[in-house]
Amino acid sequence: QVQLVESGGGLVQPGGSLRLSCAVSRSVFSFAAMGWYRQVPGKQRELVASLSNGGTTNYVDSVKGRFTISRDDAKNTVYLQMTSLKPEDTAVYYCNAGGSRLGPGPSDYWGQGTQVTVSS
Repeated sequence: QVQLVESGGGLVQPGGSLRLSCAVSRSVFSFAAMGWYRQVPGKQRELVASLSNGGTTNYVDSVKGRFTISRDDAKNTVYLQMTSLKPEDTAVYYCNAGGSRLGPGPSDYWGQGTQVTVSS
């Protein structure tokens, strides 16, 4: 019933920029906290950025100053603007609804993921 669809991933050169989008079902978007996670093979899924339903943002140290999470209530969409991308940012990025800055919850909703590859 609840659907999250990510888009905007792709191949970029180091130092480049990408904006990820996550379209969220209207029924959940209005009240849920949102987050962006990323995962690489052999590693645990990592919380990159979160946005509470009160507007508070939080970022993992490695992306502070480079990534920005935001939301557009009119479009039921959350964004992750990524700048100054580094090869270590390469991962599958997932959109999450319902978690917090501490991590996801067992009943959270997840998108399918979008691949971000930073390479020359």
